[in-house]
Amino acid sequence: MINLKIDGVEIQVPKGTMLLEACRQAGADIPTLCYDEDLRLAGSCRMCVVECKGRPNLLAACVMPAENGMEILTESEDVVEVRKVILELLSARHVFDCHVCEKDGECKLQDYCYRYGVKESGFVGEGPDFYKEDPNPFFERDYDKCIMCTRCIRVCEEITGADAIDLEDRGHRARVSTAFNGILADSTCVFCGQCVMVCPVGALTSKVSAGKGKPAQNKKVLTTCTYCGTGCTLELNVNNNKVVGVTSNRDREYSPVNKGALCVKGRFGWDFIHSPDRLTTPLIRENGELRPASWDEALAYTADKLKAVKEKYGPDALAMFSSARVTNEENYLAQKFMRAGIGTNNVDHCARL
Repeated sequence: MINLKIDGVEIQVPKGTMLLEACRQAGADIPTLCYDEDLRLAGSCRMCVVECKGRPNLLAACVMPAENGMEILTESEDVVEVRKVILELLSARHVFDCHVCEKDGECKLQDYCYRYGVKESGFVGEGPDFYKEDPNPFFERDYDKCIMCTRCIRVCEEITGADAIDLEDRGHRARVSTAFNGILADSTCVFCGQCVMVCPVGALTSKVSAGKGKPAQNKKVLTTCTYCGTGCTLELNVNNNKVVGVTSNRDREYSPVNKGALCVKGRFGWDFIHSPDRLTTPLIRENGELRPASWDEALAYTADKLKAVKEKYGPDALAMFSSARVTNEENYLAQKFMRAGIGTNNVDHCARL
């Protein structure tokens, strides 16, 4: 175990614990931009710098292991000043159109600029011109807002395994790019949107949800994806009683299956919910025409028909096809109903849609 002091609080952490985690255990709110607990450490943004008494340089807390006897200050004058300079440097190549940005209210750069009172950048020069028009129907790539945290690159490599993007060029011209700076459709991208999930600013946002509600306006409802039997947890973003988007829930307690990761269907294929082609009431066919019916009438009608077929032709004259759009528990009840209730093994299921 390692013994150290953080903002006057003495704590003990296991050997190998990074200063960032130790500081958070001590109750310190350390700002981070490049850090993500599910990704390899980058230590590139330097927003997490802290001061260690007796050392000449500030330490990047996310990549510095805790050591015995350290005395850490997380909000000293030097630390705050450096964080302000970092925010000004990032702001120098960031387009601030927060009032129309889809990430307004859920942007870490915006939050930290507010926290440290950074209203504008003191660094002037050539502005960003990295915006990449991409014809894909799923997400927007506005790299004029990119802060080069490389989260998108790391999640694409480490969680999705697609390796569709990487850094191109160096210095002020550095940017996130596909091979030969082409469009995503010509790369190995599978449009899972994990890059959208981890992006801390508005550089990557959902096209499907654009203009339908900002994060602060949406209510998030935890639920299970209906596309396949994996059972991924996700959050439906609801605005004015309509689903306007899907976001990840990365809490291990609520998302043990997928830990926030989703496929292209789960993240972007939710617009069927409000499709005008969906049935809104049961329909019963009479004389070749479909008429609306109540649920009670429809269920009674179905039960009578099932009984009649079973009595006349036997249970094997009936079959059930279930769906991946219901839960495993509901599918269990479906096969139980057929095997124990009807008396047939004629049950099938589409594994995915």
